[in-house]
Amino acid sequence: MKKKLLVAIDGPAGAGKSTVAKLVAKRLKFIYIDTGAMYRALTYKALKNKINLSDEKAVVRMARNTDLQLKYHPAKGLKIILDNQDVSREIRREYISRHTNTLASIQGVRKILRQKQRAIGKNGKVVMEGRDITTAVFPDARYKFYLDASIDERARRRYKELLARGQKVKLEKIKESIRIRDWKDKHRGINPLRQAPDAIPIDSTNMTLKEVANFIIATVKKCL
Repeated sequence: MKKKLLVAIDGPAGAGKSTVAKLVAKRLKFIYIDTGAMYRALTYKALKNKINLSDEKAVVRMARNTDLQLKYHPAKGLKIILDNQDVSREIRREYISRHTNTLASIQGVRKILRQKQRAIGKNGKVVMEGRDITTAVFPDARYKFYLDASIDERARRRYKELLARGQKVKLEKIKESIRIRDWKDKHRGINPLRQAPDAIPIDSTNMTLKEVANFIIATVKKCL
């Protein structure tokens, strides 16, 4: 089977996947898709509507009846449209991050979102990032990368990102949150976080995210 012209970037929370994927997509003139934002959007809706995330049937029913669209523009970035409302900013709040893993562990939800993600990527020329992209969603992607960094560096990046958005946060609290998310992601019963055997590993602890993006772009262009 011919592999899709798709760049898939996997890795743990806070590794810089979103920033790197945006840079790569812009340079290659590909569409950028943040799959984690899809789970965040559903988490936001569940919490807003006081749906118990432990009630899997209710959460799956909600997901099935949700209009979720991702609209990407090279200059304006990615917009997350949830039931005709732009929730791009709301879903980035730290309290959403704390609850997203619970929703993402529900098999029915993952099945629904995988179908949406595959539909977006079926025509290729897409940079898609998220945990399990290279192993469960697009195992046939032509270019796979596993982006990682030390927990201290990942926490520092997340801290700076949230401060820039005007959120009051503590570095140690973020570090602990990432540590918990790492454990949950790696021990999840469905599609746990792991590096695909054919993915290129990148330790970005001592690299700028621009350097990571340049490496990925060079790798892709070499094979085009």
